[in-house]
Amino acid sequence: MFTTFYKQSILLYFVLITFMFSACEVTSEITTDQLPEPKATIYTIKKGQQHAVLQYKKATGSVMRFKATFDKSAVYQTIDPVNQADINKLYGVSDCGNDHHTNSARFGWRWFNNRLEIHAYTYINKVRKSEFIGCVDLNKPSTYELRMGEGKYTFILDGKEVILPRGCNSDVERYQLFPYFGGDEFAPHDITIELMELK
Repeated sequence: MFTTFYKQSILLYFVLITFMFSACEVTSEITTDQLPEPKATIYTIKKGQQHAVLQYKKATGSVMRFKATFDKSAVYQTIDPVNQADINKLYGVSDCGNDHHTNSARFGWRWFNNRLEIHAYTYINKVRKSEFIGCVDLNKPSTYELRMGEGKYTFILDGKEVILPRGCNSDVERYQLFPYFGGDEFAPHDITIELMELK
């Protein structure tokens, strides 16, 4: 009887050891098989300019996700105090197969009331509309998401959501819209924004 008990104990010991090693191997595979970190792009709107970049880039898909980080260069004072309320453009797309002054959706930003505000900003059949989403901190990345659905845009900033109407329903050809200052005025100094596209 002792021999049977002894044999069962040894067998149980080997089963446990085998299980532990196999569990460690699975954990090792999961932790070492990681996707590479997306690369960030620094966009600079030079003093006296409005565009960070002038280029045509086709945009695909019905969802846009990215992280953006503003630094102290996002703090500015306009020449005409009325223009301080103008919304600058961060990132977005043209839509409905039209130019961006006909149909488009972008996140907008401005330094207003001593804070950095983020807005949903659209053109719907040449009619401009914007709505405040929230504020972000300088030197801290925030996550942005734009969803293009049937008849609506959903703007999400760090979990805060705003919905605006959309001028079309289908997934059509679009082009990318890059950071832009203005409004009526030009950048009063170099403004840098770090953007990282997310899958």
